[in-house]
Amino acid sequence: MTIVQILILAVIQGACEMLPVSSSAHVIVAEKLMGLDPTDPAMTFLLVMLHTGTMLAVIAYFARAWRARYFSSRDTFWRFAKSVTLATALTGIIGLALMFAIERIVLRGSARAEVEQLFGNLYVIATGLAAAGVMIVVSGWRQAAAPGRDALGLKAAAWIGAVQGLCLPFRGFSRSGATISAGLLLGVEQASVEDFSFALAVVLTPAVIAREGYRLLRASESALRAGGSVLQLTWPSLLGLALSFLAALAALHWLSRALERSRWQWFGYYCLAAAVAVLVLATR
Repeated sequence: MTIVQILILAVIQGACEMLPVSSSAHVIVAEKLMGLDPTDPAMTFLLVMLHTGTMLAVIAYFARAWRARYFSSRDTFWRFAKSVTLATALTGIIGLALMFAIERIVLRGSARAEVEQLFGNLYVIATGLAAAGVMIVVSGWRQAAAPGRDALGLKAAAWIGAVQGLCLPFRGFSRSGATISAGLLLGVEQASVEDFSFALAVVLTPAVIAREGYRLLRASESALRAGGSVLQLTWPSLLGLALSFLAALAALHWLSRALERSRWQWFGYYCLAAAVAVLVLATR
C-alpha cells in the first residue's frame, strides 16, 4: 500500500463509519478498484484500525452526552451497564455462531476457511447493503409517523444486540444503520438509541482488533522470523487510524443533524442505490 492509498481509504472510512451506509462496503469497493485484496490479513487489520480511529472519534464526540446520560448517578450507570452487557453478550453469541457456521459449513474445504474470505465478495456486500437499506427506510417511515418516546430498556437492548450480532460476519450490512433502525422500530427515543449504538461499537472494537491482529501476526510469521518488525507491519494501519479519526468527527456531526431533522430514511435510499451499484460492479 502507498500513503496515498491509505489516505483515500482512511477518508472513506472516517466519512462513512458513523453514517449508516456501511463504511466497510465503501472501503472494500475502493480497495478492489485500487487493485488491493480485501481478504488479505494486512487489509483486514487496516480496516479494523480504521474502525479504531472512528471509535476514538465516537468517544471524543459523545463524552459529554454520555457523562450526562449514563454517569449522572450510580443507578443510572448500572442500568446502562446492564443494557450494554446484555446487548454485547447477545452480539457475541449470535455473531460467533454465524461465523462458526460460515467457516465450518459454507467455507468448508476452502484453502482458508475464514469468515474474512467473504469480505471481498461483492454479491454478499450488495445483499448486506440492500438489507440495511430496507431496515433504515422502514424505520424512517415509522419514526416520521410516530417518533419514538420510550426509554431504552433491557428488552430493546437485547434486540439491538441481537441485530448487531447479525451484522458481524457481513460487510455491507451497516452495524450502525441496523442497530439504530432496530431501536427506532421498537419505539426508543432517537437520541438514546443513537448513543447506545455507538457505545456498543466502543465495547465491540477491542475484540475485533484482537482477532484481526492475531490473524495478521500469524500470516506474517515468516517475515518476522526473517528480521521484520511489528512496526513495519502495522504502520499503515496506525496512519489510517489517525486519519480516520479526523474524518469521523465531521461525519458524526452530520449524522446527528440528519437524525434530528427526521431524514433517517434517506440513508436507506442511499444504501439501496449503493447495492445496485455494487451488483453492477460485480457483474463486470
